[in-house]
Amino acid sequence: MEPASESKKRGFFAMNPVIVVLGLVSFFTDLSSNMIVPILPLYLTTVLHVQVSSIGIIEGIAESTASILKLFSGWITDRFGKHKLLMIVGYGLSNLTKPLFALSGTWGQILLIRFSDRFGKGIRTSPRDALVADSTTKEERGKAFGFRRSMDALGAALGPLVAFGILAMYANNFRLVFWLSVIPGLVAVALILFFLKEKRHDENQKKTSLPKIGFRNLDRGFIIFTLISTLFAVGNFSDAFLALRAQDAGMLPALIPLAFFALNMSSSIFSMPIGMLSDRIGRRPVLIYGFIIFALIYFGFGMAKSVMWIWILFIFYGLYYAFTEGIQKAYIADIVPEGQRGTAMGTYNAMIGIAALPASIMAGFLWQTFGPMVAFSTSSVIAIIAALLMIILRI
Repeated sequence: MEPASESKKRGFFAMNPVIVVLGLVSFFTDLSSNMIVPILPLYLTTVLHVQVSSIGIIEGIAESTASILKLFSGWITDRFGKHKLLMIVGYGLSNLTKPLFALSGTWGQILLIRFSDRFGKGIRTSPRDALVADSTTKEERGKAFGFRRSMDALGAALGPLVAFGILAMYANNFRLVFWLSVIPGLVAVALILFFLKEKRHDENQKKTSLPKIGFRNLDRGFIIFTLISTLFAVGNFSDAFLALRAQDAGMLPALIPLAFFALNMSSSIFSMPIGMLSDRIGRRPVLIYGFIIFALIYFGFGMAKSVMWIWILFIFYGLYYAFTEGIQKAYIADIVPEGQRGTAMGTYNAMIGIAALPASIMAGFLWQTFGPMVAFSTSSVIAIIAALLMIILRI
């Protein structure tokens, strides 16, 4: 970690080389992933004729089960300091299994491939976040997490755009998109292998206890924040449902990837400035605003009757990501000391991931039984409750 005096000398665009490489890795990985994510629910419903409730099960199981690995990978990061090795395994697994979607013929196969992809994410996320935290000071941590999130969102924005171009040129050839997604994925793995350098881990920081979901020796603020975030996550179901909502409102399937492009460009533009804002005014008020923005947007998705409103909501949904994604990780890094951050990040990610299962299953059930308005409004109410708890408990 650099001295605070050195970090303060950095300008708006100046960045620690480790953060730059991690940002590029996130860019290419999300470019690969988001060539697939916006069109996968359409592939499931139009080609494989899978019901919406089944999509909820696929997304919920994949996200929740794999997320438990974030706890283990976080513990291993603290125990052995193997940030880079874990990232190679995690990014490699995710990026090399994506093309298998092109060979799938049943929703069960999709579930297995989606699980493998999320399995890789479960391995890589905690060590990556711990590496970002350990490579920065508190004075620039929001900026660093915001930059990584910005590059992540930029890749996520360009992915749907590339998918849109392929679908437009090759008559909705979903399988071709799946095959081509391997190219940026391989670039991401190569960046980790040849350009990422990590500092040596302090032997005195190694842990000997077995990994588990728990809060022993962790800050009270971290415990409360994780529980509130878990509640919020119960209402934050998979973005796959946004694609279905757009289609339900009348948006042409070929245009849906462009809606995700708008979402992620919005997130990319605002993530770093909002991260720097959190360095100045604190993480807590920024996160509260983020929860409120989410509640308003999800209520809007439930109410939307026209394609025009769907476009507007997608753009503002990117703003929600900018207010929360990187800020949450920076907040945890602030209140948890180095040497425990991997475990803390892993515990946090595991709790959020476990909540993804009931979130997506609940969304699929409410949508199929009562319609999209009830599904989105329920999530909106849960987000408001989480924001109120952040205000009342003053963590």
